[in-house]
Amino acid sequence: MKQFLVFIRKEFFHVFRDKRTLLIMFGLPLVQIVLFGFALTSEVKNITLTVIDNSRDLNSRQLTDKIKSSSYFVVNESNIDYNDVLKLFKKNEAKCALIFPSRFGDDLKHNGKAQIQILTDGSDPNTAKTVVNYISNITSAYQQEISNGKPLEYVITPEPRMLYNEEGNGSLNFIPGVMALVLMIVSTALTSVSVVKEKELGTMEILLVSPFKPLMVLISKAVPYLILSLLNIIMILVLAVFVLDVTIKGSIILLFLESMLFIITCLSLGLMISNTTNSQQTALLLSMMGMMLPTMIFTGFMFPLENMPKVFQWISNIIPSRWYFLIIKAVMLKGLGFGYVWKETLILFGMTVLTLTIALKNFKTRLS
Repeated sequence: MKQFLVFIRKEFFHVFRDKRTLLIMFGLPLVQIVLFGFALTSEVKNITLTVIDNSRDLNSRQLTDKIKSSSYFVVNESNIDYNDVLKLFKKNEAKCALIFPSRFGDDLKHNGKAQIQILTDGSDPNTAKTVVNYISNITSAYQQEISNGKPLEYVITPEPRMLYNEEGNGSLNFIPGVMALVLMIVSTALTSVSVVKEKELGTMEILLVSPFKPLMVLISKAVPYLILSLLNIIMILVLAVFVLDVTIKGSIILLFLESMLFIITCLSLGLMISNTTNSQQTALLLSMMGMMLPTMIFTGFMFPLENMPKVFQWISNIIPSRWYFLIIKAVMLKGLGFGYVWKETLILFGMTVLTLTIALKNFKTRLS
């Protein structure tokens, strides 16, 4: 045990001497959690809306004020005509325009119905559809308000409710995904170069002549990154709770245990890559590029897996981050216990055993 601790201490020295490793270990998670939490959110906010009010009556003014009071739009009222609006879209100076006809208020009072025109930039269809939905919902609410509560026949009023996210916090979907992405990339990338670096530096002979067994050598190289990755988890959770207003509804202990299992899975995968490659460049390419894209695509936090063809859904089953993502969503956001995530936990454990076995089998005790 004393020799084992000496090896772990040596690995810590290697980590702390390399500033690039520390930057990847702690800088990358910090940048990603901020980007995904604030910049890369699925919510559409601060939309610049140009309002052209040709009616200038009480109803058009009230509806415009309703839109102004929402947090989704930045309203600019203008007197320009229709052709000038199209020019703004061509110059990319407008994303949305709302046009009231000249007899909007009169049509609403005398005919019981009126029309408004919504112009959106279709080059970004998702944002355009979201903007139309926002304005439609605000218009529907205003219509109910001016009806003075009189019931209308055969009117179906939807009352949407989002389970586990009543306040509509867009960061909730990204936090588990960022945790999976950060741990997968950082843990796998850093451990993937640990063994192959010894080969390139010529220090592998020292390890081979030591009384340590290959398994203990591999474990001693993984322990420092395990401890540092757990510190990453703490940092991410602190940012999520105090900066992004995310509430951890489940067990903190279960969350840490599942995270530790996933980190060990990533470390085992990195050790497998490190033992099957002969250069740091190849190891980094496989660990960074080879794992980043599958994690972003097949995890499910950026692109719904249900929308993918069956073959891609099958491929996603071999991506460890997919199962960790499901675990974190269940424990952290839904407050569920181990009884709901035992299958995913068992899959991660099986992947850990498999990758660690392959890494151990490919650890060469003789230099060629």
